[in-house]
Amino acid sequence: MSDTPQLAGLCDRFRGFYPVVIDVETAGFNAKTDALLEIAAVTLKMDEQGWLSLDETLHFHVEPFEGAILQPEALAFNGIDPHNPLRGAVSEYDALHAIFKMVRKGMKESDCNRAIMVAHNATFDHSFMMAAAQRASLKRNPFHPFVTFDTAALSGLALGQTVLAKACTAAGLPFDATQAHSALYDTEQTALLFCEIVNRWKRLGGWPLPAAQDTP
Repeated sequence: MSDTPQLAGLCDRFRGFYPVVIDVETAGFNAKTDALLEIAAVTLKMDEQGWLSLDETLHFHVEPFEGAILQPEALAFNGIDPHNPLRGAVSEYDALHAIFKMVRKGMKESDCNRAIMVAHNATFDHSFMMAAAQRASLKRNPFHPFVTFDTAALSGLALGQTVLAKACTAAGLPFDATQAHSALYDTEQTALLFCEIVNRWKRLGGWPLPAAQDTP
């Protein structure tokens, strides 16, 4: 099956959506009350043959918002000390403003009309980013308010695994457990995993879509 230009563009591959891979580290599970502590974003690009790969990356340590709850169990799990001055943390506004600016630039260059979050167990990351954007009064939020691409679900379908580390291993991607639960590392691995699943579907002949067959 030959690749055609109109089916090789990023804007055509996902119905005008611009996929952006996100991972957050937090001080709990409640996006409204618990602190967002770290966020990373990776944009994606597609070459002339329709193969997906990583593009730009942004990563921020984030200051807990005023009144945020810091759950001790969550901090013990991710190993983050929110009060460590060496973190170089920035406000939720500064972090998301920079990420949204990068995303809008990529959307324009790719001729896409809306960004869509790609994440592993995406509901969690989406809820924290949206809550932070609302607190920061960022009105020009490029992300779809509820639609996501969840790599846990996609990995379950394509690889028979739903845990990020196991899915990466099944896909033939390296995974360093000592770097897990770092927003930057997890985002980059999730981005590689998403690209592998999308590109694998293409290699198997699933994209571009075969021409519709007439049925009697």
